[in-house]
Amino acid sequence: MPLVAAVLVLLVLPGTLLVTTLRSDCRQIDVTQPPAIALDTIAAAGRLAEAVRFRTVSPDDPRELSPRALLGFRDFLAASYPSVHRALTREVVNKYSLLYTWRGTDTGRKPVLLMAHLDVVPVEPGTERDWTEPPFSGRIADGYIWGRGTIDDKSSVLGILEAVEFLVRRGFRPSRTVYLAFGHDEEARGHEGAEKIAALLKSRGVALEYLLDEGLVIADGLMPGLTTPVAMIGTAEKGWLTLELTATDAGGHSSMPPPHTAVGILATAIHRLEANPMPAAIEPPVTELFACVAQEMPFIPRMVLTNLWLFGPLVKHQLARSPATNAAIRTTTAVTIARGGTRDNVLPKSATAIVNFRILPGESTANVTEYSRRMIDDPRVTITSVKREEPTPVSGTDPASFRTLATTIRQIFPGVLVAPGLVIVRTDSAHFLIITDAAYRFRPLRLTPADLSRIHGTNERIAIDSYAALIAFYVQLLRNSAS
Repeated sequence: MPLVAAVLVLLVLPGTLLVTTLRSDCRQIDVTQPPAIALDTIAAAGRLAEAVRFRTVSPDDPRELSPRALLGFRDFLAASYPSVHRALTREVVNKYSLLYTWRGTDTGRKPVLLMAHLDVVPVEPGTERDWTEPPFSGRIADGYIWGRGTIDDKSSVLGILEAVEFLVRRGFRPSRTVYLAFGHDEEARGHEGAEKIAALLKSRGVALEYLLDEGLVIADGLMPGLTTPVAMIGTAEKGWLTLELTATDAGGHSSMPPPHTAVGILATAIHRLEANPMPAAIEPPVTELFACVAQEMPFIPRMVLTNLWLFGPLVKHQLARSPATNAAIRTTTAVTIARGGTRDNVLPKSATAIVNFRILPGESTANVTEYSRRMIDDPRVTITSVKREEPTPVSGTDPASFRTLATTIRQIFPGVLVAPGLVIVRTDSAHFLIITDAAYRFRPLRLTPADLSRIHGTNERIAIDSYAALIAFYVQLLRNSAS
């Protein structure tokens, strides 16, 4: 019987692999190209350049916020987009965040929400001279707009407002209500900005058709063997857990040390966590991403990605070799801070470390904490949760809202492949899950792997033609969603 079973497997397996390889689970939407959108690209680029000059840096502690830049930026937006501020209602939420309401003509249709954030991260001290153009100069040179916020995320703030200004001036009136939400502290996790806006909308009984926030991009060079650019729409975000590990010991003089000091105990605990990461798992939306990109790849890699039931272990092994791809298939562990000891001849009584986990959808902060306790397995080490945010649910790709996004992408960026994806960082969109279950994260920019390092890094910039395409995307999305 074992021989018969083996023969059957050999006969059936090739056919099964062939069928699953050739079957597509990711159908791309056929679109009709819309009329060209006539934008004043040079003027728009100039406004974004001016926006960069407002140093709306978000501090880690909201109490240290300097309001001058945010208030100046708000006045700049009002002066730069007069039609928006005539046709839409603007509300200031919690002193600095902005909520715009564009009333629709059909109250029976659920509203949509476009999001971005006003704040930026600081420039790392000592790196200012590494910038080709000063980081807050808003310089336009060599076909680019340079400076902090040109990608993350003032281009989205101004791109949305450029699109609405364009449409209002041409007499467009949305059939459904459109909200624009611009939080002021996304880089500090959005509790004072986006979270307050979401609570306000919930108190008014608002339930969204969908929301679109920053997130994934159109990636060139996403995988070896894949030449087609992939527009990834983030349908879920990883969670966040920060644990503090504290190891304690009796202390004393360094001339009479025990086998392990508090620092040594802590080091052992850290080693156990790093040597035993949480198991890899290929789950939605990553499985959906693979299904889409597979159809554009040569036969062998396509066969591998469409038959994860067989090749899953091989794929996990390959993805785990790179930090960027490893983050998509497991809850990651990062030891970010360690402290212990005061003098070289004094045994420390305690030592502490901070460990940050980014949690896959389907897992939870509770099971990550328990996993850490089991791995460390030392009563001398206490584990305390410092910060926690659960992974978001996975938004569906079947609703009309996802198809509207996919249609718009393929209209403005012809030839790209649209696929769901996992956002490995946290965005303000998570705060709005109290009023919608359709949260999508996509920044309409075409970036290479080299460009990604500019986000939060040195020489952040956006090409002028890329910014024009970003504005056109929002124009067409509003037409498709609210016409």
